[in-house]
Order: sequence, then C-alpha cells, then structure tokens
Amino acid sequence: MGAPPGALELHIYPMKFKAACVWVDQHHRHHNAPQGHQFSLGVRTSDGRLVGVAIVGRPVSRHFDNGLTVEVTRLATDGTPNACSALYAAAWRTARGAGYRRAITYTQDGESGASLRAVGWRKVADLPARPGWDAPSRPRRTLGTENVARTLWEITAHNAPPLPELRDETRDETCTPRGHRKRCPECKQPITATPTGRPARYCSAACRQRAYRHRKSNP
Repeated sequence: MGAPPGALELHIYPMKFKAACVWVDQHHRHHNAPQGHQFSLGVRTSDGRLVGVAIVGRPVSRHFDNGLTVEVTRLATDGTPNACSALYAAAWRTARGAGYRRAITYTQDGESGASLRAVGWRKVADLPARPGWDAPSRPRRTLGTENVARTLWEITAHNAPPLPELRDETRDETCTPRGHRKRCPECKQPITATPTGRPARYCSAACRQRAYRHRKSNP
C-alpha cells in the first residue's frame, strides 16, 4: 500500500495459515492462534520484513455466522506504525472481494480502536465482561481472557443484511439479546434452561403438545 512521504511503506501478502499461527503465538499479547481460518494476510516492509499478520475466519459467535460475515479472529504486529490499520483494511478488501457483506472483530477493554477507525470500521457495542466461556452445551477451556470487557466493531458493504440483535453473553443461553428470559410461544411464561444447559422451545410438555395440535389443525 502507498505511504505518505517519509512514512514506512507497507505491503500486504497472502500467508499460509500455519505461518500466520506461528507469528500469532510469538507476538499476540493475550491470545493463542485460532483453530482455523478462511484466509490469512501478512504485512511486510519494503525490505521484506514481516511486521504483522491477520487471521480471518468464520464468526466465533454462532449468532453472527450467517454465511455473509467473517471475523478478524487474530491480528498481531510488532508495533510497526500503521501495520494494524493496513491489515484491517486489507482483511475487509479481501473479504468483500470474495462476496462477504460484513466483517467484525473485537477489541479488549483499554484498546482504543484507533487502527480500526482509521480505515472505516465502526464501533457497534461495548460488551460487558463475562466470568468464563464454558457452558454445558459448549465446553471451553480457560483462555485467560475471562472477566475482560470487549468492544464489537464492524465494517459492511452497502447491501449487508441487518446485524442481529446482540445477546447478553453474561447471562445463560435462554436469554434474549435484550437480557430478558425467553418466553414460551404458547403460554408466554419464562422458559428455564434444560438440565443440559440448552435452551428449550416450550416451557412444558403440555405447551409443546398444544403447539403441535395447533400446527396440525392449521397446516
């Protein structure tokens, strides 16, 4: 990419996933490499020195995984000026060229997001810290990022579908995006979690049978 007079010139290159993971493990401040990717990019100086990488994959949250959205799951640099912005901009150009309509990423509490704002990303929401990522339906190991507030960012094409309402991730899986418990579509009573931790559709077997009879009588 071009640079103002006197600024360090940076160039974007495609990267193999394994090589990008090695860089992330060596340079990322609070995350290890992810399990997979859609594509990975590196940024180099004019003399060929690698100064940062971005790994882009499917959204970690199933709530956003609609087939038209990607997430910058990892971005790490050695502190070279403008390297973060160059990678965020390149990640979106690559995703948009492949047909994606939205890209998202997260920053942690204390990170300003200046590199994102500089290339057109928008802050969507400040998300509260959660005590952990493990759930009965989705066992997760401890990552070391628990109890840290985050900020969600996005950049979109003009024809991007609406962003789903945000879930309150600090509550259980039966919560709606506004933090209220999910209600039974038949009796409108709050639904409690099942023993497995998975959200139930109806509050009782009676309501489930009643809904079944309604569907049969009104095909």
